[in-house]
Formats: sequence, C-alpha cells, structure tokens
Amino acid sequence: MSHPSAAPFTRAGILAGVRLSLPLWPSIAVFGAAFGAAAAQRGLSLWEAAGASALIYAGSAQMVTLEVWGRPWSVSALLAAMTVTALINARMILMGATIQPWMRGSPLWRTALTLFVLVDASWLIGVRHRSEGGRDLGVLFGAGIGLWPLWVAATAAGHLAGALVTQPRAYALDMILPVFFAAMLAPLWRGVRPALPWLASGAVALVVQHLVPGYAFIAAGAAAGLVTGLLVDDGAAR
Repeated sequence: MSHPSAAPFTRAGILAGVRLSLPLWPSIAVFGAAFGAAAAQRGLSLWEAAGASALIYAGSAQMVTLEVWGRPWSVSALLAAMTVTALINARMILMGATIQPWMRGSPLWRTALTLFVLVDASWLIGVRHRSEGGRDLGVLFGAGIGLWPLWVAATAAGHLAGALVTQPRAYALDMILPVFFAAMLAPLWRGVRPALPWLASGAVALVVQHLVPGYAFIAAGAAAGLVTGLLVDDGAAR
C-alpha cells in the first residue's frame, strides 16, 4: 500500500525511462557480449553466464570477478571474489542514499524491484529526471528494466560467439557509455560547490589507482566523495 505522499509510479514514466535508456543499448550490448565471451573462456556454461547476468546484473563487478574465477574454488579465491565485488559495488550505497528520499513511502515490493534493476545508467537518468522537477519513480525503474533483458541476451550471444565481440574499441562502441554519462551530467551542473564531492572522488580514485594495486581506488573514491559531501553540506548549513 502506497503512502499518500509517495512519489507516483506510472506506466508513462516506465516507458519514458526505457526510451531514455535507448542511447546506451549499443554499448550495453557490446559489454554484455564481451562478458559472455570472457565467461565462456573461463569455463562457465551458457546457463551459468546468462544466469549471472540475470540475477546479479552488475556489469563491472561481473567482469572483474572473472579475473579471480577458478575451479575448484578455494577459500582464498572466494574471499578475493567477495572483496572485489564489495569494493566495486560500494558506490551503490551512496547511490541508494541519494534516491532514498524520492522512494520514501513506496510499497516494499516496488522498492525492491526498482533497486534490483538499479545500475549506474538508470540512477543517472533518474537523478536527472528528478533534478528537472520530475517525481515519477517509473522513470528510474524503466531505465533499469529497459537495459536488463538486453544485458542478459547480449551475455548469451557473447557466450555463443566466443571471442568475436571482445574488441569494442575497434568500432569505438566503448565510448558510448562515457559520452552518455558526460551528456547526462552536464545539465546537472549547479556550480563549483555542489561539484566538489565529485571532483574529490575522482581525484582520490586516480591517485589511489596509481599508487595501490587492485581495486581499492573504487572504495577510496567513494569515501572521499562522501566525506567531501558531508563537509560541503555542513559548511552550507553554517
């Protein structure tokens, strides 16, 4: 049962979210196919690879976990996979926190479905929609669910195709995602002060990536952005 003050969740909003995700489809298709091909090379079956994409739905975490994938599994390999996944997905904590006020009052089932399909792209589409005065949570859900079946299908196709789709740079398709993010972020610019957490996060991540091997730069960047955001908000309140 929705709370009277809960944000709307409409069919029109879902369709709008799907439409806004369309520019990402070529990049997601290539990325998913690359994961499928890499999974096949690691010895995963078609159903294991497609199942991972359907149930986990976390492209970067899935791809990186393949680097520590092994059979038979050892305790150290399992701990490494868990640590890598936790580091990469730590950003989801901050993303979830930013949309929590928007989702307040929504039924549990709706919240669970929306968070299940929450990825970086859908989060950014939703945040931009809300910054422009929109309230329809269907946009956030639609952007995520619009990419989910494509991700699964591309994984299966990549697994079947083997190594044929592991070079997206040859077609410049690897540039679609960063260009899309840059285009979506530009209208969100509200001056230097609100951008400080993003700048601090990026700077710290780059430094840590250069100095520390592995994926600690993801957690370091997220922590730097969180601390900077708290300091900026505290300063504004004063």
